[in-house]
Amino acid sequence: MSTTTLPQSPVDAPGGTPARRAAAGAADGRIGLRANLRHVGALARRNALQIKQDPESMFDAVLMPIIFILLFVYVFGGAMAGKGNQQEYVNYLVPGLMAMMGMNIAMAVGTGINDDFKKGVMDRFRTMPIARSSVLVAKIVVEVGRMLVATAILLGMGFLLGLQIHTSFLDLLAAIGLSMVFGASLMWIFILLGLTMKTAQAVQGMAMLVLMPLQFGSSIFAKPTTMPGWLQTFTDYNPLSNLADAARNLINGGPVAHSVWMTLAWAVGITVITAPLAVAKFRKKT
Repeated sequence: MSTTTLPQSPVDAPGGTPARRAAAGAADGRIGLRANLRHVGALARRNALQIKQDPESMFDAVLMPIIFILLFVYVFGGAMAGKGNQQEYVNYLVPGLMAMMGMNIAMAVGTGINDDFKKGVMDRFRTMPIARSSVLVAKIVVEVGRMLVATAILLGMGFLLGLQIHTSFLDLLAAIGLSMVFGASLMWIFILLGLTMKTAQAVQGMAMLVLMPLQFGSSIFAKPTTMPGWLQTFTDYNPLSNLADAARNLINGGPVAHSVWMTLAWAVGITVITAPLAVAKFRKKT
């Protein structure tokens, strides 16, 4: 009785194609750093081109900082800082809004990831010979770019309304960089939400439940000394308060070491916990 020998697959064969070998490496998690960076660059370019083809996707990054600064300065500024002291409130508010921009942009990442899965885009990426994490990292890279646009517009509006830098240009850059680092860490939370929840509406609803207490129970809009004692305690441990205080002291002058290190500790802790969970969920999501 004769037997039939099956031909070797391209992955098993010594002469398998580079794409097949890369696919096997991706499945085993053995893609090198240089290949990872190349994949992130290509995917980030793809995401940036999507924004170019759909400029309306930038409306939140462009309009949100303008609306928020005008709303809070002219509607609440008099009550917060006293009539005629809006300029003083601008210097208090703008660094706080820098912290807020990162969280609002991060929320859009979760809804975008969820929507991409609904369209089948992510399923296509998972069949390609690329590192699974590169898809998510590329998304964060482009969203950090959107965050930079929002922050630049916010600062531009702030200068028009009387914002003054009492330290130096380097301190301002440090405040911006700190906001970007923390905002990027928050994106992992919302990516995980986007991969876990069934619909984009559910992601947005859950995100708002997280956003509202963190934003308004912080030092972004008002000094914690005006709040009840129990709320002051919550504010002291709120990472957005640490970021707002760090950015505020870097721009206006004041002690920065504690708030900066606390912000960085929160950013590292959030990323270390949520990034592996998000990548694992991305691999297994059906």
